[in-house]
Amino acid sequence: MAKVTLKGNEVNTNSNIVEVGSSAPNFVLVDSELNDVNLENFSGKNKILSIVPSLDTPVCQKSTKIFNEKVNDLDDTVMLIVSSDLPFAMKRFCTLESLENVIPVSMMRSRNFAKDYGVLLVDGPLSGITTRAIVTISKDNKILHSELVSEIADEPNYQAALDSIK
Repeated sequence: MAKVTLKGNEVNTNSNIVEVGSSAPNFVLVDSELNDVNLENFSGKNKILSIVPSLDTPVCQKSTKIFNEKVNDLDDTVMLIVSSDLPFAMKRFCTLESLENVIPVSMMRSRNFAKDYGVLLVDGPLSGITTRAIVTISKDNKILHSELVSEIADEPNYQAALDSIK
């Protein structure tokens, strides 16, 4: 169990975030067309997972926009935005903001992704959804970088995530 804060109040995750060097747990998430997607869908590519509580919050929106700009120059890399939001809401946000370099995926059918990656909040007002985190995964599905953002309302370290796949 890891501890983070939400506006200064301590909350807990279900476990520790995945460790650098370990194999990335497979996942099943839902894309904007209601298709299941997993690691195999992104085979042969580096993967950056921006794990956010909800795209309906300012910090999640800001970080998604920043990553959309930054990944444009990265070859063989996909940027997944993972949240508990419905795929329709995520797609609407990305469309309205003209975000074409990120792939929004939802945990609407299962919380197993959040449990397996150690980012599921188990108490506090956001219990049942994810804390803010960044995980980068190599082409051969090894964890290159993981950051559990200590204060949910703060932005992640964009540069550390991007540098891990260069």
